[in-house]
Amino acid sequence: MLKKILFITIVCLLFCVYAQSQEAAHDWNKLADGMAEALIKNFWGASFKEHPDRFFFNKMSQQADMATNDYWPQAHAMDVIVDAYLRTRDDKYLAMFDQWFEGIPRFNNKRKEDPWWKVYVDDMEWVILTQIRMYEASGRTVYLNKARQMYADWIWTQWCPEHQAPFHGGITWKTDGEPSKNACSNAPAAIIAAKLARFADVDKEHDRKSREEYLAEAVRIISWMQAHLYDANNGEVFDNMKNNGSIRKAAFTYNQGTFLGACHELFRLTGNVDYLKTAEKAAEFIIKYKTTNNGALSNSERGDGALFHGIFFRYLVKLAFEPAVEAELREQYKTYLTNLATILANEGLNHETMLYGGKWHEAPPADKPSSLNAHVTGCMLMEAVCLVNKK
Repeated sequence: MLKKILFITIVCLLFCVYAQSQEAAHDWNKLADGMAEALIKNFWGASFKEHPDRFFFNKMSQQADMATNDYWPQAHAMDVIVDAYLRTRDDKYLAMFDQWFEGIPRFNNKRKEDPWWKVYVDDMEWVILTQIRMYEASGRTVYLNKARQMYADWIWTQWCPEHQAPFHGGITWKTDGEPSKNACSNAPAAIIAAKLARFADVDKEHDRKSREEYLAEAVRIISWMQAHLYDANNGEVFDNMKNNGSIRKAAFTYNQGTFLGACHELFRLTGNVDYLKTAEKAAEFIIKYKTTNNGALSNSERGDGALFHGIFFRYLVKLAFEPAVEAELREQYKTYLTNLATILANEGLNHETMLYGGKWHEAPPADKPSSLNAHVTGCMLMEAVCLVNKK
């Protein structure tokens, strides 16, 4: 623990030197307001007068790409709206909850009887996590019950029986083609199961499982990941196990984030400190090995990868407020997030459009379309740093 604290302290001190050489402290809430408004103005389809009921986030700003095949970013864009509502309690954000809940199944390119269904299992998991967050923010059980139904019908059904080789467990990434057990389809599922365990006593007549069943499933998923997709020596989370049993040993910020998030949820439910230490180790991996871009993470302007860092920020900030984490480590997580946000605000954010384009040290030009995914990552970081600096 001492070595870990010493290393992260050094990293955060370097960040502080960088940040202090830049502008003075920002008004984080003002920046978060501006970026959330830019998200709605530039990407929410219904913001454009010719599409009053397009309750769907466009892939690019300036209506440059209005395809509806991008399902999973819808969840993360809506998560930012939930963040903004929780921070401000402004009803304009709350009004979007029901609109999004109507729009996603309407615009989804579906092939099953459930209009929320998607061939990519992880895509559905992101949406379920957003539904749960919408319930947490609003208390509306319609969102929670849809999350329960989707998890029962479409997620846990993809668990591989432990006796079947080569996987011996794990949740499938997609339901067509060659099977693959990915971190992105397992860690989010563990978070879902853990959260549903917490809410098992809410509106029980609409729940098919008990708290104990949900918890057991979350434990099985994380145990499988620890056995197959996790290196306990350095905290690295591997990307996937293929049908031939081989492991793709590539680490991505979103997998680190959801894995540490799942372990944190299990610690909260069970009190088992081993889960918390595993979460800390997964966070340390990103801070130690992936923070190289002049004090920031890698650039990613569009595509799936543009969302990865934001997902890591969402779960790291939760760890930063966990009382069971050493106080010094909590402060170092908060410093890490604050300094990343400072780089974004000073260099990566266009203060005219309030858009972030995925480059830490270069703002997106106002006259060219920007990516939804990149901007959402910036929004998630800004919402996280508002929590960190909340008085």
